[in-house]
Amino acid sequence: MVLVADKPMNSMVLTDLIVMVMPFLHTGRKCHPWPGMEEPMITLDFITALFYEIDEQMGAIPKHPEAHLWPSEVVTLGLLHALKGGGNRPFYRWLTRDYRPLFPHLPERTRLFRLLKTHQDWTRAFLAAPTVLGVIDTYGIELIHPMREGRSPQQIGRKGLSNHRWIVGGKLCLLLNQYGLVVAWACATANVADNTFQWLIRQYEERMIVLSDTAFHAAAGDPANLKLCRRGEWEDRILVETVLSMLTLVCHLKKVMHRGWAYFQARLAFTMAAFNVLVQWHGFQPNASGFVPLSMAEFSL
Repeated sequence: MVLVADKPMNSMVLTDLIVMVMPFLHTGRKCHPWPGMEEPMITLDFITALFYEIDEQMGAIPKHPEAHLWPSEVVTLGLLHALKGGGNRPFYRWLTRDYRPLFPHLPERTRLFRLLKTHQDWTRAFLAAPTVLGVIDTYGIELIHPMREGRSPQQIGRKGLSNHRWIVGGKLCLLLNQYGLVVAWACATANVADNTFQWLIRQYEERMIVLSDTAFHAAAGDPANLKLCRRGEWEDRILVETVLSMLTLVCHLKKVMHRGWAYFQARLAFTMAAFNVLVQWHGFQPNASGFVPLSMAEFSL
């Protein structure tokens, strides 16, 4: 089966193609069970469904005449990398070993990750709309072990505190809407203060009231739409802890390996897009209390 974005495909044709490609794949490789399904979803089915979900939102972006991959393929590969976690080499080995028939024009490894770096802006199409209430927080990401700080001229991270421990790496700042979807994000080295990201809050001054912990307070003044919450106040902030937990457990984002800042940013961009796509996979279904449970654990690769 080949993932091609330039033509409609009915379910019968798609099923036939899946059957044709199955002999090339490891039949035992499966995702976790989906809610309401007795059998786990085969990873092949998931990749196929993910591609068509991405293509639905990116159909307006044309393919460059000299490009080998369609934009939908590039973004699908970026989202798979974000979801799989780990380094570039292990991801590329996994992809070429098990799912190469899905991407017959897959470039060599370094070329693929240059493409992801170059086209990371395509992920903006998957960011969520702001809501009246929002939440902001930061998340430390280790890039190298603290004992190795300063040993390499290629070091891109800096030493800073994250969850009461020292790391050498970066800091991700997430702005979520009231449903827990990523509206905007930014990153910096781990040594910067959280209030450095106040500019992200100000961008939504007319559209969102943003809840944060006291680390976002600045002596020079705070944005008009910032609501500082002390420990134990505004339980709505628990939402962001749920999101950060999923990024840690499913995307393995707490520690990544990148030698270039632009590649690190690309990894974050595709991770944010993957999160927004996957937590909405089954639609938003509030429970009896009006709460929308968020989960992407079933898509763990």
